[in-house]
Amino acid sequence: MDLKLPRVNRVLLAGRVVRDFTLRYTVAQVPVAMFTIAFNRPVKGADGTWAEVASFVNVLVSHKLAEQCAERLKKGSPVYLEGRLQTRKFEAGAGKSRTVLEIKADQVQFLDKVTDVPSHEAETPKAVEGDLPF
Repeated sequence: MDLKLPRVNRVLLAGRVVRDFTLRYTVAQVPVAMFTIAFNRPVKGADGTWAEVASFVNVLVSHKLAEQCAERLKKGSPVYLEGRLQTRKFEAGAGKSRTVLEIKADQVQFLDKVTDVPSHEAETPKAVEGDLPF
């Protein structure tokens, strides 16, 4: 008997942007941006005490969402995102192939306050969705 698994690939994650990043464009002029977020997770030590351990994950955004992220996000910005895990292969130096696991975000909430909008609007995080063909 062949076991049929449900097709579930959904990531929900909150963290902070690790470093500033730049917006790039593909050959087809599609805007893309990649950034890394850090998030803490609790880990119980051998002595029974809990500690926070930082984890890091790369996030890929494209199209209008990439442009919006490039405008709003900088090092330290808090974000909540939804997306899916994907692997991507690329050629590293000396002809070596590398594979990375990353999050392809399709929704990003900017959790920091915006200083150039009225205060009642700045308190509500804004969700943006991208048109993601890949």
